[in-house]
Amino acid sequence: MTGLSRSAYYKDPVGKRQKADVELKDRIDAIHVEFPGYGYRRLKPALEADGPAVNWKRIRRVMRQYGLFPILPRAFRPTTDSRHGFARYENLLPELEDIKTPNTVWGSDITYIRIVNGFVFLAVILDLYSRRVVGWSISRRIDARLVLGALEQAVRERRPPPGCIHHSDQGVQYACGDYVDVLLEHKFRPSMSRKGNPYDNAALESFMKTLKYEEVYLGDYETYEDVVERLPKFIEAVYNKKRLHSSLGYMSPEDFERNGGRK
Repeated sequence: MTGLSRSAYYKDPVGKRQKADVELKDRIDAIHVEFPGYGYRRLKPALEADGPAVNWKRIRRVMRQYGLFPILPRAFRPTTDSRHGFARYENLLPELEDIKTPNTVWGSDITYIRIVNGFVFLAVILDLYSRRVVGWSISRRIDARLVLGALEQAVRERRPPPGCIHHSDQGVQYACGDYVDVLLEHKFRPSMSRKGNPYDNAALESFMKTLKYEEVYLGDYETYEDVVERLPKFIEAVYNKKRLHSSLGYMSPEDFERNGGRK
């Protein structure tokens, strides 16, 4: 409790309690500047990373008192077309009970970013062990070159072993011959979600929502150049290095990999 002991908090005049709450509000505000989607669960370890312990109930009370609610995502529209004649692959994720090491399973997806005169598209590859973005690509067009850019970056930087599962939806970008040829060349095991079932790729859905309401909607991008300049900074400097994940024991993807999955 910042600047006030637990016993003093309940015995001192209201003015001191209010001051302590204002200090906590200011600290929450500072975290929300960078991570506006953080609720009280993520705020607790973030606050305690550079300050004293604070309990859940007090965080929730101060958030309600000052209206410090996380920003909720807008509706998400699908961006891939599964109406094609290319081969479709079995969903291999159910055979995995637990992912224990990096470069065991990668997940991939595409989303759009609205700008003044249209859309810009982003393809992303996550390592599902750590939720780390290992490859990304930005383009004005939603085609095979977009997703190949993300895949080639991920392969170049991570050098996955043979047998790494590559999971995606059934969109034509991921099923086309050019993309599958690269997967097989690097000895990936292709895997695809069931048609129309977003829960098979839940980690990517979660990432895209985080990206939208913690960066894109706040960034108010107007041009393609805005996206190219600012979105990579969020992915690399904020999401991979700093953003805390409840599924990772409230560590960032980079810290989770560095610590071997242990806090």
